[in-house]
Amino acid sequence: MPRIPTSRPYHHGDLRAALLQSAERTLREKGAAALSLRELARATGVSHAAPGRHFKDKQALLDALALAGYERLNQALAAAADTGPDADFEQRMTALARAYLGFAIDNPELLELMFARKHEPDSSGRLAAAVDQSLGALTRTFADAQERGEIVQGDPERITLVAAAGLHGLAALVAGCALDAEEALAGLDTHVHLLLHGLKPR
Repeated sequence: MPRIPTSRPYHHGDLRAALLQSAERTLREKGAAALSLRELARATGVSHAAPGRHFKDKQALLDALALAGYERLNQALAAAADTGPDADFEQRMTALARAYLGFAIDNPELLELMFARKHEPDSSGRLAAAVDQSLGALTRTFADAQERGEIVQGDPERITLVAAAGLHGLAALVAGCALDAEEALAGLDTHVHLLLHGLKPR
């Protein structure tokens, strides 16, 4: 007769990846407040002590989720930045904006977590580097456009702040159900055009 296991297994293959996948599912369905290492172990089918091998507490888990989110966002921005040598600045900017807004629409709960300010000291440096990488995609685009004479001179990081605030504002409106996602994407070309050309009559 086969032996019936009396407890849940401690190992789960790539346990860390399985835990993060389960945690993100809970984040989407119930929010960050519903996350706990014990419930995560139960949902993943491992012993309640197993998640502790990878995350010392809930905050470490949240930071790992945020880092995973930045990795996906930065991959999307990097792909969008590769528009080819013939694309003008407005086309390059629109591609980046579409990648950011697309990520935000698909991952509203994750994006909110990514911008949360409470982080473990051990994770703060990695999260700061991930933020710098995502904003760096915009900053490099603006600096390149300045070298080409396509936009005004000035601190490219300040210009990036204005652009990022506009894009994140759109994402927040969508997440708050104040703006329809399809409507936001459909009007993105106009949004970028207004950002680049301003409101003064020409």
